[in-house]
Amino acid sequence: MSDVAAIEQLVKDYKLLKQEIHQVIVGQDDVVDQVLISIFSRGHCLLVGVPGLAKTLLVNTISESLGLSFNRIQFTPDLMPSDIVGSEILDDSRQFKFIKGPLFSNIILADEINRTPPKTQSALLEAMQERRVTAAGTTYELPHPFFVLATQNPIEQEGTYPLPEAQLDRFMFNIWVDYPSFVEELAIVKATTSDTKTKLNRILNGDQISQYQDLIRRIPVPDNVLEYAVKLVGKTRKDSDLAPQLTKDFISWGAGPRASQYLIVGAKCHAALNGRFSPDIDDVKAVAKPILRHRIVRNYRAEAEGYSNDRLIEELMK
Repeated sequence: MSDVAAIEQLVKDYKLLKQEIHQVIVGQDDVVDQVLISIFSRGHCLLVGVPGLAKTLLVNTISESLGLSFNRIQFTPDLMPSDIVGSEILDDSRQFKFIKGPLFSNIILADEINRTPPKTQSALLEAMQERRVTAAGTTYELPHPFFVLATQNPIEQEGTYPLPEAQLDRFMFNIWVDYPSFVEELAIVKATTSDTKTKLNRILNGDQISQYQDLIRRIPVPDNVLEYAVKLVGKTRKDSDLAPQLTKDFISWGAGPRASQYLIVGAKCHAALNGRFSPDIDDVKAVAKPILRHRIVRNYRAEAEGYSNDRLIEELMK
């Protein structure tokens, strides 16, 4: 199949996938889009939202529709690295045998990742970066595709271990999950308080997803789009020649090169899912907020004057 035909097929599968997901998930269009973009871009997501907004249900639904294996790991203060990676045990023949942990799955929901100490967070983040784990000196490859969706509760800070910026940088997207509208909440309550059961169809399998991930990487990018993405990231760094006064006034730390890479891959995927064979600047803008919002650090003045990260990104894109 040619790349042009493959992109046309991707658009069809993407529409079918969204239809399937929306049988269970009401609303949250932007969230579903961004999670799917990150899957096809071979990235990971951090979902930030208060409890009860169907974050777990969303991940479970997507994994069913994609025909992928799914594990949920509840992060708690006493969770150890071996609890997620796996450990060696002595079997009946007195040989050490490695028992794989829940990390060996296609889709991992890391629930409330900021509730566990940095030692365990690091074990997960190593797996995200390398897509393999090491136990007792032996390296084990994780299944392909491998995708981590971590959740974080923004309102409770007691008993949490906030992710350092270097670890946040491993996530392609930081997705804000908001409350449903009145009409959406009516539909949610109606659907979830009856005895209706929804049977989901598998739209894609692991091999097809891997092929689409490779296809996204092959999409050509015009030089002006590359320059726009790199300049946008450069504008977030207060010591850069590209930095406007806004950055010097309100931003302590800007985004690193990984942001530029994700902006381009995300723009490629956004263009492909909309049936286009090459991204433009609008595709970069479409993915800029979830890619940059966790990579810039505001100073006290920005907080005092009511500049959110999203508002700063909007100003920098003008």
